Amino acid sequence: MNYRMVLYIMGQILKVVALCMMLPIIVGLIYGEHHLLASFLIPVGITLVIAYAFTWRKPKNNAVFSMEGFVSVAASWITMSAIGALPFVISGEIPNYINALFETVSGFTTTGATILSDVESMSKSMMFWRAFTHWLGGMGVLMFVLAIMSSNDSRTMHMMRAECAGPNVGRLVSKSKFSARILYGIYITLTVSEMIMLKLGGMSFYDAVIHACSSAGTGGFSCWGDSIGHYNSLYIEMVIAVFIILFGVNFNLYYYLLIRKFSLTFKNEEVRTYFSIIGIATILIAASLLRASESIGDAFRHSFFMVASTITSAGFSNTDTTDWPVFAQTLLLVLMFIGSCAGSTGGGMKVARIMIIVKTGIKELKYIVSPRTVAAIKMDGKPVEKDVVRGASNYFILFMMLMAMSILLVSLDKYSIEESASAVITCMNNIGFGVGHFSTAGNLGGLNAFSKIVLCFDMLLGRLEIYPIIMLIAPRRY
Repeated sequence: MNYRMVLYIMGQILKVVALCMMLPIIVGLIYGEHHLLASFLIPVGITLVIAYAFTWRKPKNNAVFSMEGFVSVAASWITMSAIGALPFVISGEIPNYINALFETVSGFTTTGATILSDVESMSKSMMFWRAFTHWLGGMGVLMFVLAIMSSNDSRTMHMMRAECAGPNVGRLVSKSKFSARILYGIYITLTVSEMIMLKLGGMSFYDAVIHACSSAGTGGFSCWGDSIGHYNSLYIEMVIAVFIILFGVNFNLYYYLLIRKFSLTFKNEEVRTYFSIIGIATILIAASLLRASESIGDAFRHSFFMVASTITSAGFSNTDTTDWPVFAQTLLLVLMFIGSCAGSTGGGMKVARIMIIVKTGIKELKYIVSPRTVAAIKMDGKPVEKDVVRGASNYFILFMMLMAMSILLVSLDKYSIEESASAVITCMNNIGFGVGHFSTAGNLGGLNAFSKIVLCFDMLLGRLEIYPIIMLIAPRRY
């Protein structure tokens, strides 16, 4: 293990975090919140001291392999979450550090789960920082570092693999640095486009920025306790729904559109399945809501928005789902597990991984019926590598094992098994809402400190897709 290089990578990431923490200072100056400037300046100073202590001398041995990539990413995410919570504590807006840490981890991992019962009382600068953590965590802080720094291409792939979501990671162009720049360019373009669309729909500029940042990271933090339902605007709901669906698409496909390789986009099996699931789930839930006496317009409006919000792990809401039929709530739970496309900002297991697991099951059934049958698992008409197939299956097994352990630990709290399970499921899949006290109308503030720490661990597991956190805990064993 090249520990010196791990610290150097962490230092580079922390420099970017410190730079980003200057933005809420600007927001505070604009809105006259001068009394909160120290709440950000102190953490910025701490972050820069740590960052320069890690990077003042570049390591002679700059080798980075999978182990170093995984450990540096996991350690950086934990460190930036620990420091990112300080403004909330110093300002007194979230005085309990565990609560502040939970809110910050939820932000960076784009989970959107909250412990706050009165979001509207937050200051403008703190609310901006809360939402901006979604934007940073959506594409990944490391990805941003790779986009702006020159680095050895052989090293960056190991780090990209640790932070990027999905069963496989590839480059758009020959250099990983340029790939990161292309992806961030697309990310920024979509964010600004949504911001403009929301402003045209009647949102204030501040609200448009907050919701565009949250949508880009498919996180779900809003300015209001009743989320998007506060605006009671079909236009705003549809704009946000469409954009979070777009952010849930593999960003590589947008690059193919830009270079006019349309066939690679429209023939992509994962994205076709992704949109099919959204369409079918919307119709099924709308049908169940019609039986529950909702009008056709409201049924499809609420169904489409909540399906989009759930499958992309955005966590926004335009209605309280507590009173929905059990079938509709169960289907939303299934969508939480499926998630969005690989290579997107969304959470969940990812559509590509689910497809591989389903196809593996079908292949095994065919083999049982006819042992001489030779069938390859294919995606987009091409055979999937055995390592990718094995990786998808192993990930699913690990995911379910860790989820079961977390549910057992959280069940020590005072809540029912359904609520405890939903809290773990929503955090590991980076969704933001569950059932009962943790539904779209509630929050997770009532959990004890131990449960919140477990859920912080779960949110990081879900965002970094397990392996980096496992490598960090027991690096010498692998």
